[in-house]
Amino acid sequence: MFAYYLRLAATSLRRTPVLTALMVLAIAVGIGASMTALTVLRSMGNNPYAYKNDLIYVPQLDNWSAQSAYDDDGNPPNQVTYRDARALVDAKKADLQAAMYSAGLTVRPSSEELRPFQTSIRVTGKDFFEMFDVPMRFGAAWTDEDDQRKARVTVLSSELNEKLFGGANSVGEQVQLGDEQYRVVGVADDWLITPRVYDVITDSFSEPESAFIPWATAIDLELPNWGRNNCYKSNDQPGWAGRLGGECIWMQFWVGFDSASKAGSYREFLDDYVREQKRLGRFERPLNNRLSNVAEWLDRNNVVSDDSRIQVWIAFGFLAVCIINTVGLLLAKFLGRSGEIGVRRALGASRRQIFTQFLSEAGAVGAAGGVLGLVLTHLMLAGMRALQGDSFDRLTQVDGQMIVVTLVVAIAATLIAGLIPTWRACQIAPAIQLKSQ
Repeated sequence: MFAYYLRLAATSLRRTPVLTALMVLAIAVGIGASMTALTVLRSMGNNPYAYKNDLIYVPQLDNWSAQSAYDDDGNPPNQVTYRDARALVDAKKADLQAAMYSAGLTVRPSSEELRPFQTSIRVTGKDFFEMFDVPMRFGAAWTDEDDQRKARVTVLSSELNEKLFGGANSVGEQVQLGDEQYRVVGVADDWLITPRVYDVITDSFSEPESAFIPWATAIDLELPNWGRNNCYKSNDQPGWAGRLGGECIWMQFWVGFDSASKAGSYREFLDDYVREQKRLGRFERPLNNRLSNVAEWLDRNNVVSDDSRIQVWIAFGFLAVCIINTVGLLLAKFLGRSGEIGVRRALGASRRQIFTQFLSEAGAVGAAGGVLGLVLTHLMLAGMRALQGDSFDRLTQVDGQMIVVTLVVAIAATLIAGLIPTWRACQIAPAIQLKSQ
């Protein structure tokens, strides 16, 4: 029976091609705008580590000025000083821990076919790879011994490995980064996370760095950071020594546990550490430590801005306007077929059958609008990628789930739009309509 209704719907829609095109286009434009905004918001609000949300954390210590808080809400700084990062690493109170910052170095390829180029570097500890589940194509992360002796070792991204070694196993090879030769100990497999959880301070949505080097090595080489460096007072010493010994915050710090129950003990450790530092004349503000899990960290750093949420509401408001327009078009179309309805009722069709027939027609309009809406969504997202560049690419990908959502929303919206016109059409009295013919 449903197939019969669909055949009737197709015949009816072909009879009025202009009106049909207007309805399909109205739904498609509304779907395209709303799904484009929703796709971007969904990518921005994604938590790629939701499965270990209670196992990895960001410690925050309030070393800011006694005269003013770090921000208007009284939150502690979202980065730490080198001296605090060093102390927390040395304390080894977490199962996994990684102090880190972003940097950049010039790659000097051994091949004469490649010219030197600058690339992004992630300075971090070896636990970073386990904490953030970085897949390895070749080799592994460096060892504790490499950290202790400040070894010149590196883990390359698969992209950089492809560029320098043609994608071959480069473990044991030498790569010149800056003025130093680094031994390759591992090559990370393709690894894209959105947002880039471990460093939303520098850039939430850029790609992972091209190479990773040990934190202790970078400090020994006095490798400056490419990220934010905030200070509430000038350093007591100039140069690198002042950077390491001052109160400027410029490092990210993460800890991981093999059990969620250990987070409470680590909070107590942070409080004890700050109390000890207070006795030494630091941390002038009241005790204000935080230990944020991944979801809390993303929220506190406003990875998804209020503007992005407002844009989604505006887009769905536009979809509502398109639906209202479709209601008017369907009403005009269905009431214009009153003669057909009267004949069908006179031949024995029930109101329920008429209702199902016309609602099937509305659903067919929605399905066509949804398919066209998907095309418009892809075009809109492609336009955004062209305007914003490669860094926006991962935010504008439509996966299978979003395709299903788009079609469901389109059909559901059109069915809702068709309820009033269909109900009005079912109220036509067959006897009166047949008399008028």
